[in-house]
Amino acid sequence: MHITFRSAAYLSTALAVCWPAVSVAQEFDWRAHEGETITFLANSNPLGQLIVANADEFRELTGINLVVDSYQEQQMRQRLMTVMNARSNEVDIFMTLPSREGMQFASAGWYADISDFIENNVSPDYDAQGFGPALMEAATFDGALTGVPLNIEGPLLYYRTDVFEECGLEAPATLDALVDAAASLSDCTDLTPFASRGLAPAVPYTFAGFLRNMGGEYMHDGQSALCAPEAQQALTLYSDLLRDYGPPGVVNYSFQQLTALYRAGRSAMSFQSSNEFGPIMEGGVRLEDTAIIPLPEGPGGSHPTVIGWSLAISSHSSNPDAAWYFLQWATGPEMQARLALEGIAPPREAIAESEDYRAWLSESEVRQQWHDALTVLANTGSSEIGYPIVANPESREYIGQAVADLLLGNGTVEEACARADTALNALIARD
Repeated sequence: MHITFRSAAYLSTALAVCWPAVSVAQEFDWRAHEGETITFLANSNPLGQLIVANADEFRELTGINLVVDSYQEQQMRQRLMTVMNARSNEVDIFMTLPSREGMQFASAGWYADISDFIENNVSPDYDAQGFGPALMEAATFDGALTGVPLNIEGPLLYYRTDVFEECGLEAPATLDALVDAAASLSDCTDLTPFASRGLAPAVPYTFAGFLRNMGGEYMHDGQSALCAPEAQQALTLYSDLLRDYGPPGVVNYSFQQLTALYRAGRSAMSFQSSNEFGPIMEGGVRLEDTAIIPLPEGPGGSHPTVIGWSLAISSHSSNPDAAWYFLQWATGPEMQARLALEGIAPPREAIAESEDYRAWLSESEVRQQWHDALTVLANTGSSEIGYPIVANPESREYIGQAVADLLLGNGTVEEACARADTALNALIARD
């Protein structure tokens, strides 16, 4: 599945055409499921942490007993796999990435169809039509709506303006300039010149933009294309940057390590999730010395990555009605406006245009840069991370392993991509 997020003007126009009208209940009762118990399986990323931090408000509003089960991303998915394969009702709501596992989970029948809920059982202030249609379509499979958008995100380049100035450098405008900047920083400063994800399961999120910007693609004529010249160049570029200019132990780096390194002032450039903006700026030190831009363009142009988390209800839930109330609360305008002020980019255009959000952006130049960079992602980005097949999550493992092999010196790029292509072509054939 390939999804491109288009301009806000397009989204506003298309929404009226693509999404059905919503019937608001005349007397919506937030206490209708008081006393019921639901379990939320959360990712402990910044978005999940912020929702959980406000969960007492949901309990007070609804009288619903909310149990939170929170794990780091890989462990969260392992827990979900265990529960779903057992057809257990232990989980009612879970966080999901439609761009990653949407086709797989929908094919397995793990998502409840929430179309009827969002069309006929919403609170008066929910504004179900406030979401862009691209986000809603990304969570729709075979006509079933599987989730509600929580955010818009993508990897961005955070860099230290003070260090760049000290070293006489400009913001890199191309991938070649990014490499040159890393080399210059290596000679000019003791900071890690460039940091990004090196942990194999996490690599595809940041590598995808490099692949597209180098002119590569995952598949061509129904076959894996990681050994095409452009893809080999992308694999070489990404792994060389991390091996030559990245932090020690980068093969173990995901978003937590990247954020800690940059926030502590120990990396000069960090290519990582826009969702990490809040944690990076925690304490205020980096507010004064950071600038943010999308990944610089390459020979293939500029094709950044943009995705969004959703909240879904398990098809095995014993309390889907109460679970729907949690989805409404967590994805409603009030909560998403609150999350926006914590550095979670809102999936609702009305929030992005609100006075409070605009005022928050104006308080700091880097906040506005963060928003502007996300606008570029929303208007020009692609959600294709890994192969557009049902087994997308497994395809990512082979992409990440190819990068890890190069970081660890396990053969040449030709050997690494060949191993990946063999496994990926078998996966494509099976799909």
